[in-house]
Amino acid sequence: MREEYDLSNAKRAKDVPHLAKLQSEETGKTRITIMLDNDILSDFRLKAKNEGLGYQTLINQVLKNYTRSSLLDEEMLRKVIREELQRA
Repeated sequence: MREEYDLSNAKRAKDVPHLAKLQSEETGKTRITIMLDNDILSDFRLKAKNEGLGYQTLINQVLKNYTRSSLLDEEMLRKVIREELQRA
């Protein structure tokens, strides 16, 4: 092996059409970069370890549950209506 390789002309898989297609078909997921607070990431890593999961899998599950849940459920709606009625 060489000590150094010149990767200045290297392309990312997403920039090579057939590789990008293979990646998207295989997993149904997209690689992203995201900045998270250190304490949040530590919490996810610890919880994931305790549950026998990868921390990225756990983050994905939490986000999926959040996006699929109703942000305005019946209880929250009742609370808002009560507050508005008290103001009137």
